[in-house]
Amino acid sequence: MPAPLLFVISGLTQYVGAAVAVDLFARVAPAGVAWLRVAVAALVLVAWCRPWRVRATWTWPAVRTAVLFGVVLAGMNVAFYIAIDTLPLGTAVALEFAGPVAVAAVTGRGWRDRTAIVVAAAGVVLLAGVSLTAGHEAVRGLVAIGVAALCWAFYIVLGRRVATAATGGLTGLSVAMAAGALVLAPFLAHTAGPVLHDVWLALLVVVVAVCSSVVPYGIEQVVLRRVRPATFAVLLALLPATAAVVGAVMLRQVPHGLEVVGLLLVSGAIALTARASDAAEEAPPPA
Repeated sequence: MPAPLLFVISGLTQYVGAAVAVDLFARVAPAGVAWLRVAVAALVLVAWCRPWRVRATWTWPAVRTAVLFGVVLAGMNVAFYIAIDTLPLGTAVALEFAGPVAVAAVTGRGWRDRTAIVVAAAGVVLLAGVSLTAGHEAVRGLVAIGVAALCWAFYIVLGRRVATAATGGLTGLSVAMAAGALVLAPFLAHTAGPVLHDVWLALLVVVVAVCSSVVPYGIEQVVLRRVRPATFAVLLALLPATAAVVGAVMLRQVPHGLEVVGLLLVSGAIALTARASDAAEEAPPPA
């Protein structure tokens, strides 16, 4: 199967999982659903990668990086799920991209990076402005997606170390997700109560974890090694639109007017900041 098609499937699967999660919020708090997603995905990845068999995984620097990465990743997922409880899925994904675009703009030196931050800022202002018209609940979503974007910026820095480690990206990721789930367990595990008494609800949580974490990460490991940097840039820029399509189909969140303009501006900024050095090291948003 062509790598670009795999990438599109990965994005669609990821946001289908997010849409299913939104439907769970009536039964389980968004933060609880996010923690369950991380915990279940960690169990699957640990069983798959068996990190205990790789000695290099358990050096102090590797463990320290994995724990920090896992806490950032889990925190990002929690903030993202709180955000999509009040914001449209496509809008939330586009706003979350402010994190990596800002990192690229700060660390970059060319005109593309400087132009991208201006374009992205315009898109964010439009999307945030439209969201605020939805009422006070949207403020909570905007704050939460701001936290998710900040976490994603740290994710990029720490993710490079995990992805390029001798143990391999997925092995390090399995340890990181397990660490993130354990660190947040004292704060969020109690919210999982309804899942323990409802088999159907538990099955949906597994669907969310597999669709939003396990499948995308597995596919991305293949895609990031096969596509050219230019192709990667275009595909990455499609993700806000992919999320908007899934939101429209599954959640009836159809973007209109300025929302569409904002989505296009953010997608353009993503394409401008995607560089060859990023393509081999950074994955699309894990939220």
